[in-house]
Amino acid sequence: MTCRPALLHSALSLGAALLACAPAAAEASGPSRAQAAPAEAAPVRVAAVIDGDTLELADGRRVRLAGILAPKAVAAGDPGSGERRLADSATAALRALAQGRAVSPAGLAPTDRHGRLLTQLVRDDGLWIQQALVSGGHVRVQTRPDARERAAELLAAEAEARGAGRGLWRSAGYAVRPADPDLLHRHRDSFQIVEGRVLAAALAGGAAYLNFGADRRTDVTVRIAPAALRLFARAGVDPLAFQGRAVRVRGWVGLRNGPMIEASHPEQIELLGQAPPAPDGCCAPVPEPMPEPGPGPGPDPADEEASE
Repeated sequence: MTCRPALLHSALSLGAALLACAPAAAEASGPSRAQAAPAEAAPVRVAAVIDGDTLELADGRRVRLAGILAPKAVAAGDPGSGERRLADSATAALRALAQGRAVSPAGLAPTDRHGRLLTQLVRDDGLWIQQALVSGGHVRVQTRPDARERAAELLAAEAEARGAGRGLWRSAGYAVRPADPDLLHRHRDSFQIVEGRVLAAALAGGAAYLNFGADRRTDVTVRIAPAALRLFARAGVDPLAFQGRAVRVRGWVGLRNGPMIEASHPEQIELLGQAPPAPDGCCAPVPEPMPEPGPGPGPDPADEEASE
C-alpha cells in the first residue's frame, strides 16, 4: 500500500490539508473514501446554510454534517405541507446556529461522493452543531460506516427529544414504526426507525439475518452483510445475541421478499433493555438456510444521499 495526498483541496482544508493512505480494500459497503483525523484545523466561517444538514464555508467548500439526516423538502412539494415546514424549520435552526460563525471539524473527516466534507462540527464557542440540532428535534440520527463517531451521544440526545415530543417528533410522518410488513411496504425506499422483537437470528451465506416474523419470505428482516459483520465483531456485537430481544433499527427500507433493512454497521441497531449473554462462539452458522433475497432492493443503505 502506498500513501498519497487525499483530496488536498476538498477533503479537509479547514486551515490544514489532509493526507491519507488509501486502504487496500474497503471494509464496508459503498465506495471507499479517504479519511484522516483533522490536525489543528483553524476555524473557518460559515458563509451559507444550504439545508438542514448542509452548509457552505467561506472558502467555497461544502460540509455535509455527519451523523444526522434532516427532513428534505420535495422540489415540487406544497409549500404548506408538513414535510416542507419541517425541512424549513431544520434549515432555519442550522442557520441560527451556524450562519456567520466560525466552525472547526471534530474527529475523522471523509468526503462523500459529492466532494463534501463529512464531519462533526464544533462552533467557535464549543457548541456541537449536530447535538444541538438533534436535541431540538430538527433532525434524526443517521450514521454511516465511515461516519459513526459519537453515535451513542447523538442517539441519547435523539431519545430525549423524541420523549419530549420536540420538532419532527410531533409529526406522525416521523414516528418510530413497528416491525409490521404491511406498514413498512408503504414506506419502502425511505429512511425509517423501526422497533420490534427479533423472532430468529441466523447466519446464511456469510450474512446475518434478523427476522421479525415467522414467514421469512414476507415479514420484516434486517440483513447484515459479511463486510458489515466485521464491523460488528470489532465493536464486540454479536448479531445472534439479538434473538428474542426487542431492538430499534434505523435504515433504508427496501423490498427483498418482505421489507428489509441493510445494517452496514452496529450503530444502526439499538438493543432495548438488557442484553442476554452472547452465545458460545460468535456468529455460529445454523443448519437451516435462509431464503435467497428476491429482486427489488431499495436505496443503498450506506449512501445518505439517496433521498437528496
